[in-house]
Amino acid sequence: MIYLKTDEEIELMRISNQIVAKTLAEVCKNIRPGVTTLQLDAIAETFIRDNGATPTFLGYNGFPNTLCVSVNDVVVHGIPSNYALKEGDVVSVDCGAEVNGFHGDSCYTFCVGEVSEEVKALLRTTKESLYKGIEKAVDGMRLGDVSFAIQSHCEERGYSVVREMVGHGIGRAMHEEPEVPNYGRRGNGLKLKSGMVIAIEPMINMGKRNIRIDRDGWTARTVDGMPAAHFEHTVAIRKGQADILSSFEYIEQILGINAI
Repeated sequence: MIYLKTDEEIELMRISNQIVAKTLAEVCKNIRPGVTTLQLDAIAETFIRDNGATPTFLGYNGFPNTLCVSVNDVVVHGIPSNYALKEGDVVSVDCGAEVNGFHGDSCYTFCVGEVSEEVKALLRTTKESLYKGIEKAVDGMRLGDVSFAIQSHCEERGYSVVREMVGHGIGRAMHEEPEVPNYGRRGNGLKLKSGMVIAIEPMINMGKRNIRIDRDGWTARTVDGMPAAHFEHTVAIRKGQADILSSFEYIEQILGINAI
């Protein structure tokens, strides 16, 4: 069942998503060579709780941490550890928080120090594809329009789209219907209606689209060991233009205009 949110509920979701946005900015301040992914996780948990919210991911289906921190060839669901970031790494940080009974969810992929131009191009294209998808996330369009916009933008530039992992509806539960694939056909799929709230999250690989899951049951990485990128916004469907409830503004104030 798809739950349409009232305007009041969407405003509550904006609060939780803004906490996520500011949490990611706090993490951003600490991304540099030598910092462990567990240290980033602790920063995020403290910030979320200090702002009166609860980490969504912590304990979700047994997930052990506040953040999913995915480095280099890890696409999603990387478990924070004692791994120390290195110059040239890329790290996607996925964060969720719940407050007032509603969840926020967003992800940003960061460069650690100087990274190659090829990797920067992957990140830039993935982020662009997120906004291409959001452009189609309006009342009256189809879910396939969102999916196709993401897929075509990335594949035209030589990248591949992960099929096994998808975006999702979000609200009182972190994962609600509908699923939001990053591949699809224009004009196909569910008709979008005002009041729907979805998390759109392109997961894009530099190499082949195939992934495998590590023995921990969570970590999803590219089969060919090539880098992956992941960006995510939570958006409310409206007439004319989607309403982005999360934000990269706080991150990009820290990184500067030429973030990628």
